Amino acid sequence: MTTVATPANFTELGLIPPLLARLTELEYQQPTPIQAQAIPSVLAGRDLIAGANTGSGKTATFALPLLQQLSQQLETKKASAGKNSQGNYVTGLILVPTRELAKQVADSVKSYAAHLNGKIKTVAVFGGVSANTQMLALRGGTDILVATPGRLLDLISSNAIKLDKVATLVLDEADRMLSLGFTEELSALLALLPKKKQTLLFSATFPEQVKSLTQELLNNPFEIQVQSADASTLVQRVFTVNKGDKTAVLAYLIQQHQWRQALIFVNAKHHCEHLAEKLAKRGITAAVFHGDKGQGERSRVLDGFKSGEIEVLIATDIAARGLDIEKLPVVINFNLPRSPSDYMHRIGRSGRAGEVGLALSLIDYEDYHHFSVIEKKNKIRLEREQVEGFEVDEVENAALLAELIAENKPMAKPEGTGKKKRKKKTTINADIWAGHSELE
Repeated sequence: MTTVATPANFTELGLIPPLLARLTELEYQQPTPIQAQAIPSVLAGRDLIAGANTGSGKTATFALPLLQQLSQQLETKKASAGKNSQGNYVTGLILVPTRELAKQVADSVKSYAAHLNGKIKTVAVFGGVSANTQMLALRGGTDILVATPGRLLDLISSNAIKLDKVATLVLDEADRMLSLGFTEELSALLALLPKKKQTLLFSATFPEQVKSLTQELLNNPFEIQVQSADASTLVQRVFTVNKGDKTAVLAYLIQQHQWRQALIFVNAKHHCEHLAEKLAKRGITAAVFHGDKGQGERSRVLDGFKSGEIEVLIATDIAARGLDIEKLPVVINFNLPRSPSDYMHRIGRSGRAGEVGLALSLIDYEDYHHFSVIEKKNKIRLEREQVEGFEVDEVENAALLAELIAENKPMAKPEGTGKKKRKKKTTINADIWAGHSELE
């Protein structure tokens, strides 16, 4: 894959004045590596496959050239015979894995189009809300459609939209879509698309399923592999804790460092509620965010967290992809993610756009092996640290590890299912922590 060069100025990328004016308003001063490399090729009509980590600026990478192409096409039609009515058409289709990402991408596209005089119609469709409202929004077709696969298939079956006029297809978070089991839905949608189209594929990792998809979909694509442009601004740390002390350590860290906001990841929906209750007993109010919440509630919580009204958010991995929280100071892995690639997506919620961020992982003896796998897969190695006053009982942990091995229990399982052998509770004494600053 192509190695990116030093980014050029936005004015050198061939973008039209209305888009440049909007980027200036948004205070976009310099393209990220993926934007500098990809935008000229996309404008030239080439297919693209980009390995892009979170925070690399990929939404603008596909949104800006797509808006420019559509704007120029509309001008051409207007100059010739006027814009023809195409019924329930779609010209640019962007497929994403989650509801929140669909809304966020659509909002970004609309923002970039602010100076195009309302010429480009953009609609987002996803589950959890009324399909009738979305059907009304699609009347007369749309220039850009941002969609989750399941809801899009529902709308197609209701004759609300057709894909036979799609000129550009964008697959965002392709690896995540395939890992979430969208393979059959993607296949059904791809069969409805015209063979001749421009295809842009973005994926953080390239498992065999993604590689197979690129061979089927793309024609002589321009290939880019970009590590996160802001990786150096994100500090990663891992703390070993005793099995029964995770909540106490988490509460201490939040209270001691008084982070403006904290995003805490767990591995199951019921863990969100359980951890929120335990933190509440320690004087910390936390909101929860997971798939069982209605879409209205999910939107309310997410908007509250983005605005700063909610300071502590406990979430499952539906918050690990695509969510752009401005200046989020810290992400905490209370449970390790099941997939090593999800680790990078989780921690990528912090340290974005050049801001300094912190990613913490709390691991007990049952997590040791799995975190080593995460390190190996992501080619990182982090020093094991401990929080003063919560030191690990090495003798007892060694015995518990030996017991796990003897019983052939899977240490690599991230949630930890080993039998709990101790119920030690650590009492936090404020005097013990006076002057403590190991995370600052």
